[in-house]
Amino acid sequence: MDFINQVINGLSTGSMYALVAIGYTIVYGIGKMINFAHGEIIMASAYFAYVGMSFLHFPALVAVLLSIILTALLGVLTEKVAYKPLRGKGSLEVLITAIGVSYLLQNVFYMIFTSSGRTFPQIMPKGAINIGGLSITYITIITLIISFVATGILLFFINKTRLGKAMRAVSEDQGAAQLMGINVSTTISLAFAIGSGLGALAGVIYGAKFSIINPYIGQMLGIKAFIAAVLGGIGSIPGAMVGGLLMGVAESLTIAYISSDFSDAVVFGILILVLLIKPAGIFGSNVREKV
Repeated sequence: MDFINQVINGLSTGSMYALVAIGYTIVYGIGKMINFAHGEIIMASAYFAYVGMSFLHFPALVAVLLSIILTALLGVLTEKVAYKPLRGKGSLEVLITAIGVSYLLQNVFYMIFTSSGRTFPQIMPKGAINIGGLSITYITIITLIISFVATGILLFFINKTRLGKAMRAVSEDQGAAQLMGINVSTTISLAFAIGSGLGALAGVIYGAKFSIINPYIGQMLGIKAFIAAVLGGIGSIPGAMVGGLLMGVAESLTIAYISSDFSDAVVFGILILVLLIKPAGIFGSNVREKV
């Protein structure tokens, strides 16, 4: 039963990674770039919710909705200011800019809130449901429900709505999509908004799960979520979800049966194995480029 409990705990953490990984996947699929500042945008979302509840005294639901909106706007602003001028440039320029944006956001929140951890308000019920020898916390149940519902809504939006189809068209061929009357710039901004908005849910879940937030929580969260996206096949939304869940389970089992000191090493080991064995990821496919 202990093994199953650890798997369930891993799924809870993994669903948080999955929400962030989906953000990476959407931006990569539409804009063909990796937003390495995504982890810091998630960190910002946790602070937005924290300020809404602790200082403005909004109800939890209102504060979370405000966080999602502000985080989506921050994602769009980041794209407009930092990434849009680099379209058509090399990947190295984009990578360096993303790192710069990441450290900029870290330092802005450091100057406002300092490096001291802030206690995140309790927004999820404590306690657990005991079934036989299994103990499933309410936070775990709520986290999994939020992740799967958010992913389901996103898949419906991508596959069934006009804007979603426009995003798919831009993902396939930006030039052809533009000739068909699709505003590529707006579509890429929409991808940043959706990815950041989903990430805001992960930021709130992080605060509720670990109770303490600081300006540096986005670093490792972003890296692990990126590895999850690569594991599942970057560009694939179901792949990002599966990759995140697998990462969470692997991390939970490592902490339980080996040592918490090795949890990060196992995560990076998984990345190396994936790149060696199946670089495209579980749901990804190799694409040949003509020279």
